Amino acid sequence: MDITITPSKLSGSVTPPPSKSQAHRLLIAAALADGESVISNVAFSQDIEATLRCLGELGAGFAVDGSTVTVRGMGANSMSPLRRMAYPHLDCGESGSTLRFLIPIALAVRGGGIFTGHGRLMERPQKPYFDLFDEKGVFYERKDGVLTVAGLLTPGVYCLPGNVSSQFFTGLLFALPLLNGPSAIIPTSPLESEGYIQMTLRVMAQFGVELPVTLSLPPHYHPQGNQTYRAANAAVEADWSQAAFWYAAGALGNPVVPAGMDPYSLQGDRVVMEQLLALSGPGDLALDVSGCPDLVPPLAAAAALRAGRATRLTNAARLRIKESDRLASVTAVLGALGADITEGPDFLEIRGKETLSGGAAVDSFNDHRIAMMAAIAATRCETPITITGAQCVAKSYPDFWEVYGQLGGNVRRTP
Repeated sequence: MDITITPSKLSGSVTPPPSKSQAHRLLIAAALADGESVISNVAFSQDIEATLRCLGELGAGFAVDGSTVTVRGMGANSMSPLRRMAYPHLDCGESGSTLRFLIPIALAVRGGGIFTGHGRLMERPQKPYFDLFDEKGVFYERKDGVLTVAGLLTPGVYCLPGNVSSQFFTGLLFALPLLNGPSAIIPTSPLESEGYIQMTLRVMAQFGVELPVTLSLPPHYHPQGNQTYRAANAAVEADWSQAAFWYAAGALGNPVVPAGMDPYSLQGDRVVMEQLLALSGPGDLALDVSGCPDLVPPLAAAAALRAGRATRLTNAARLRIKESDRLASVTAVLGALGADITEGPDFLEIRGKETLSGGAAVDSFNDHRIAMMAAIAATRCETPITITGAQCVAKSYPDFWEVYGQLGGNVRRTP
């Protein structure tokens, strides 16, 4: 599907979809638990559907009523009979969270699993796990887009560099309490996405799992073994990652007000408020995005329209291994719209303008955040733009185009 946008101002109140990051975690904890849990305010994006599909293959059950999911937990523990079943086939779609969260969980619950995915997912690096598996004697093989892991995940010390995705920490945090002894997860360098690890710890505590944390820098995590997740009910809060596009729209002069946001949320992308505030100030600016890489598309759109001021988004190398190479795709799309933007090995350099020329057809690169970035930038273009492959927003924000239109966006769809 292609979307053609004739520039117009957006205005109004908008409630962003529920947090994908929190929903993944709540559904996983509920699926591992002993008993029945109710998770409300769930948005069924493609990524969340992938997690539900894989948790069903691992042994959980689900009943869906509107935005509420009743979860029949598998009662996972160190003596679970699920270990004696055949390895599950887990189709993770394009969800990096699903894949990385469930690799150690599949080992702990079923002794292994066969993982597949779509798009660029199976190209995304898993080296932090593979290094641990080499050390622990766990078998893994990646061949023709299929990852097979098999073996006994054992209690012990797990060392991970702190500058890798927090998804690796979360996968181990969920899995290690199910083993038959205590473990430790030790970051070997400062953590870059600690907020998401804190979110994982909060969800685990909601489901009755104890996990002592040292006060060292970086903190060390000590999952105690022989634990069982206990059923609980929870509601998913609104997603700061998606709200970031509406906040960026506001920074571009569109009176859009995101509603229902928790200012005390542990979501790492809550920093969008202070990042955009910094962008509104005078002079040139450098922003370190190592702890919030998903914010780069909306921040880049805002930076492209800081007239006469330069912005450098730094420590962004991880963007090369997202749904697209986001350093390249952000540069290609904003550049085609008329922005003055330069791509570096791990940074973007942007010199702001008063408006963007528009008048171009731009590729979404099958990346939901790139399509939404282009839509927000279109509000300050001089002529219409077309976004190809715009259906990719379904990965995280299925009704984005409907909401965009309701806020005053002039949108025309072409199948």
